Amino acid sequence: MRCALIVLGLALFACDSIASAIPLTVGEVSLMLRSGYSSDAVMHELATRKFAGTLDSASETELVRAGAQESLISALRSSVNQLSPAELAAWEQRKQSLHSAEAPQPVANAPRVRPGPAGQSQVRGSIYDCFKDDLVYWHEGSLVPFDDEGLQSKKLYLLFFSAIWSKEGRHFTTQLVDYYNRVGPQHPEFEVIFFSLDRSQFAMQNYVSQTNMPWPAVAYDKSDGKSGPIRQRLARPMARLVLIDATGNVLSDSGETQGNFDKVLSDLDRALTATK
Repeated sequence: MRCALIVLGLALFACDSIASAIPLTVGEVSLMLRSGYSSDAVMHELATRKFAGTLDSASETELVRAGAQESLISALRSSVNQLSPAELAAWEQRKQSLHSAEAPQPVANAPRVRPGPAGQSQVRGSIYDCFKDDLVYWHEGSLVPFDDEGLQSKKLYLLFFSAIWSKEGRHFTTQLVDYYNRVGPQHPEFEVIFFSLDRSQFAMQNYVSQTNMPWPAVAYDKSDGKSGPIRQRLARPMARLVLIDATGNVLSDSGETQGNFDKVLSDLDRALTATK
């Protein structure tokens, strides 16, 4: 089944000047710094996303403790990098509409997640078709296109949803990298696919590079493409791990309660044993 293209538009704002970027807050800047971002890297994000918040003395103290240099503090103070009153009002209105919006309905011929036997779910459609031509991987210092022809022979997929600002996701990434490097060579019948929930391509690239992810990822600029319905249906909460087979049946899911990653890996171990 061919996957229909879907444009979610969840990051679009009313103001053209911030149409593709969610503005930074003090809390997010602090988390980025504590996650390993340099002040220069945060300023790179700031130039695109701008700053929504009040930089008072308490906020400055928090950022300094997180590792902010004076150059970053000055950049946050600058009116050039702050949202205008009109932009801020537009962002607040957009944020409220996103919080209150219902989940979009699946469209015809798109992969869907629907209730199945024993409370399980199904991702309907061809998994290979959903990822074909949309994957990248980290190679020699940059994200490059992934040769996805090998996916046609895969029997099992681990779908990993996370972002660099998810503490739990980053912590589990290290465990998953170890698992993949240990089990992957013995079981070429499975693959991990990473869905970035970061708010910019720059953040996704930092996450992939800092954690040395050895598996392919959905390209940031194609996250709302053929695999968009899968991301749309399963990317809650942050972070999440879902095991599916080649036909799209969901075999295990860390679910709405975070922290069940080990259970999913145990279920994968059993499934790999069964395929032998």
